[in-house]
Amino acid sequence: MDAHVTETPEPPRFAGWGARPAGGPGADGPGPPRIPPYRWHWRRWAALGITAFVLAGAGTGWAVYAKLNGNIHTDSATERELRKWESERPPAGPPNAENVLLIGSDSRNGGNGRYGHSRGQRSDTTMLLHLAADRKSATAVSIPRDLMVEVPHCKRPDGTETAPRPGQFNGAFAAGGPACTIRTVEKLTGIRVDHYMIIDFVGFTKMVDAVDGVEVCLPRPVHDPEADLTLPAGRQTLHGEAALGYVRARKSLGNGSDTQRMERQQRFLGALVKKVQSNGVLLNPTRLYPVLDAATSSLTTDTELASLRGLYELVRSARRIPTGQVQFMTVPRREYRLDPNRDELLQPDAGRLFAQLHKDLPVTVRPPRDAGEEPVRTGNGASDDRPDEPSAPPPSSGPTFPGTTAERGICE
Repeated sequence: MDAHVTETPEPPRFAGWGARPAGGPGADGPGPPRIPPYRWHWRRWAALGITAFVLAGAGTGWAVYAKLNGNIHTDSATERELRKWESERPPAGPPNAENVLLIGSDSRNGGNGRYGHSRGQRSDTTMLLHLAADRKSATAVSIPRDLMVEVPHCKRPDGTETAPRPGQFNGAFAAGGPACTIRTVEKLTGIRVDHYMIIDFVGFTKMVDAVDGVEVCLPRPVHDPEADLTLPAGRQTLHGEAALGYVRARKSLGNGSDTQRMERQQRFLGALVKKVQSNGVLLNPTRLYPVLDAATSSLTTDTELASLRGLYELVRSARRIPTGQVQFMTVPRREYRLDPNRDELLQPDAGRLFAQLHKDLPVTVRPPRDAGEEPVRTGNGASDDRPDEPSAPPPSSGPTFPGTTAERGICE
């Protein structure tokens, strides 16, 4: 007897994404709407195009990051040298407060050769930048290159060591590079240097060009062949080469002293900071890239800062500091007792300044009595003994020293 076999109906076959089951038995309903084949091809190519665009954007972003990151020169040798002298270095300050040594090198190597010739390299401009732990203020203290200091044991480029000796401050960089300069600053101030940056002449000109110049005001025309500087009188915007000549000039601006040159450098840097903040450069990637490219292309830093991320974190933490709280001053000093062409620290003023910064306590600057007046080099740093000095600030603002802020600029 034959068994009764019931055939199971074959499930509906789909010819592709464009087919749908027919109605009737075995169908759950009308099925999904049919997508014409040509429309599928369009969507597929659109998806592929979007994917390619995203990947290209990611690749471009990575290429930009890699370029900027690769611009920075890392100086691990300095870090190794500093570790050898750890027992002699000052203790760290309060958590989150940072001290960054900014060194302007007068090296004529590479593209800097067009700015003249010199033997070796020295620190042309040096500032100790203190960033308060709460990031509500920043104080940059200029250290004169002719300041007489105690230079400690330092390792020369050839591996030999110098003996401790008194000498000009900028001689420390010539003797032992940034490690010697850092240790000299720490011995002078009692403040531990957390990071350092070296920028040369080319890097400075690129930075100024990246923000489309800085405005200055000149009371009279300037002609200074040594600084390669010729400028008319009046308000004007200086770009790279002219800006470098302006901050380097000695004999043609002011009274020819290094004191006035440092004051001019401070006000120029203040104007540069103010322009970067007021023009929204830090918040605009299109405008930020050339600034970062300029800043990193001629920069040498310690290993912690020698990456785009490290520099970004430092800038990000400080970008909300009001320009009125970005302060510039010169270390209190007076004429060196053994040579009127040199300086020495003025005590107790210098000690008070260093103690405040080491403990992350506030200090305040006040402008000289007259615009462009040379800061006084003798007397008490808080009042300089002048009868028409404005009243002292409240105690909460700390001791007062001659200086300026980024808010003032150059033409104010």
